This record gives sequence, structure tokens and C-alpha cells, in this order.
Amino acid sequence: MAELKLSGVRKAYGATTVLHGIDLEVADGEFVVFVGPSGCGKSTLLRSIAGLEEITGGTIAIDGVDATHLPASERGLAMVFQSYALYPHMSVYANMAFALENMGLQRAEIDRRVQRAAGMLRLTDYLDRKPKALSGGQRQRVAIGRAIVRDPKIFLFDEPLSNLDAELRVATRKELAALHGEIGGTMIYVTHDQVEAMTLADRIVVLQGGRIEQVGTPLDLYNRPDNLFVAGFIGSPRMNLLPGRVTEPGKVALGEAGHEVACETGLLASGAAVTLGIRPEHLALAPEGRGLPLAIELVERLGGESYLYGRSAGLPQITLRLDGQSGHERGSTVALAFPQQSLHLFDEAGQSVRI
Repeated sequence: MAELKLSGVRKAYGATTVLHGIDLEVADGEFVVFVGPSGCGKSTLLRSIAGLEEITGGTIAIDGVDATHLPASERGLAMVFQSYALYPHMSVYANMAFALENMGLQRAEIDRRVQRAAGMLRLTDYLDRKPKALSGGQRQRVAIGRAIVRDPKIFLFDEPLSNLDAELRVATRKELAALHGEIGGTMIYVTHDQVEAMTLADRIVVLQGGRIEQVGTPLDLYNRPDNLFVAGFIGSPRMNLLPGRVTEPGKVALGEAGHEVACETGLLASGAAVTLGIRPEHLALAPEGRGLPLAIELVERLGGESYLYGRSAGLPQITLRLDGQSGHERGSTVALAFPQQSLHLFDEAGQSVRI
């Protein structure tokens, strides 16, 4: 396995720049996830690392060796794509062995690698089958096995679970996490699904507009987002982001009624426009008349938890998560409390205000 270092990586198509000077280091054995909305540059960055895209500027080093201009075949990487890309006329065994045969390995070594990967991925009983006789999840495991047998320096995954249904996605996600724990390989994984990112990654790289917004562990990004974009992107349901203004040091007013919330405001001046952030599970119910009034528009009861969606005058929709089975109904009103230790404050430029 190997470490990866990107320095000032740029990629442009004519006058359109899609990667703006990416600097990133991935440690040996680390599982790093690139996440962001469609068009943010995450797949382009992965393909640039793989050598499938020629970068416009910067350098790519793999295990301390400059690989910027090496062809993909010489970088020692293995990539798993969104599509399974299996040979339909070949058995599972032949699909997994094909690249090894082209490398000129001895038959005994090929068999050892294929059997080892098949055992890891619970494919041993399917080695004689053709891809058409497999489920979607099994086909994706074959594609992953085809990468494992090559014993690459780094595994690259480009949204490998997006073609699977919800149940299979969860199951295969668990298998990927277990696989990383077993082989300890360096893995870089691209997804637009922040739940996948939160559950798989050692570290997450949040991308937007071809730039890195923040890098950190899943809980670092969840608990201490650097800016409004990360705050709104990481977490499901998303963080409540409420416009307000500083009325005096330590207080922020929200909504048309100017409901005041105690919040550390740092050096922001009175009258400064801000955004107050709080996650749905951190909001609390207050005694009637003592909190921000919320008119409930929708109630979702999921058994173990309930979600209340509602509005307060002058504010966007607010989401509240409650444990258990809520008795609140659409059309009723509750009062919300904002625990100070759970608040996030962002300035007019969208940057986090931290004390």
C-alpha cells in the first residue's frame, strides 16, 4: 500500500477550470472519501489521480514517487467504477483472473489471489457463474474482487454503490468497511451521499466548485463545520440554518418577532448579519410562550424517532427531531429552545465564528 500527495493540482478544459489547486495528503492505509454535490470535481479529481485525466498543473506523488506524467497502467492503482464493467461471457473466476493473466503471473499465483479475494468477498460459491446469473450486489463484489487481486498501491472507488437499491447499498457499505479493516489498504472513495461518507471514512474531503471546503474526520465535520456549505451538506437531515442579527454581545435575534437566542458572538458588532445553525436533534422543546414559536406543517413518525417540520415567521423551514413516537399533530404549535452548547454561528461571509 502507499501514501498519496497532491500539490496544487489543477484541471481545466479550455477556459473552464474544474479543479483549482488541490492540496491533499492521504496516509498509508487510510480510507478517504471525496464528497460533494454533482459537478463539484470529485470524480475528475479521482480520475486525475488514476491517470485517466491529464492534469493542467501541480503534481501527484504516489509513495514518494512523482507520478504526475505516468500513464495509468504504471501507477499501480486499481479502480472500481459505478458500472460493474464485467465481461459477460466470462465466469466470475475468469473476470477476476483476466488482469493477472495479462500481467504474466503464474497460474498458481493467479489462483491463490483469486481464491483469497473470493473468500474475502463471499464469492467462492459463485466462481463458475457468469455475471448475468448474479445479483447487483454480487456483481459489484466481483468488480471489487477484480481490484483486490491486483494487489494495488491504492484502491480508487468512483460511486460504486450508486446502481444498487437501498438495502443492498447498506449491506455492501458494511462489506466495504469490513474489507478495509481486513486488508488495511489505502482507499479513496467518491460519493455524493454524505451518509456513505460519514460511515466509511477515516477522513472526509468536502469539495465544492473544484475547491476543498474542509478536510477532517466525520465527527470533526459534523461537530465543527468551517462554513455554511459544510454545515448544510454534512448531516441528514441537514442542519437548520436560520438568518438573524446580533443585537448585543452574546445575543442573536431570529425571525420577524426578533426572538433572542443566547449565543457566543465573538467580535461581531451589534447589527451584524449572521446565520445561526443548530442540528435537528439538538433543538429542544420549551414551555409555551418561552421559546421560538413553531407552527407544525408535517410530522414523520419513524417508530424510534419522530421528525417535526414547521415554520416561524420570517424564517425558513425548521426541522426538529424527537426521540420516540411524538404525539404532536400538523397544525399545532410548539415552542423551541436553543441549547447554547449546540449552536453554530456563521458570519455574513458564511465562515464559522468560533471562540
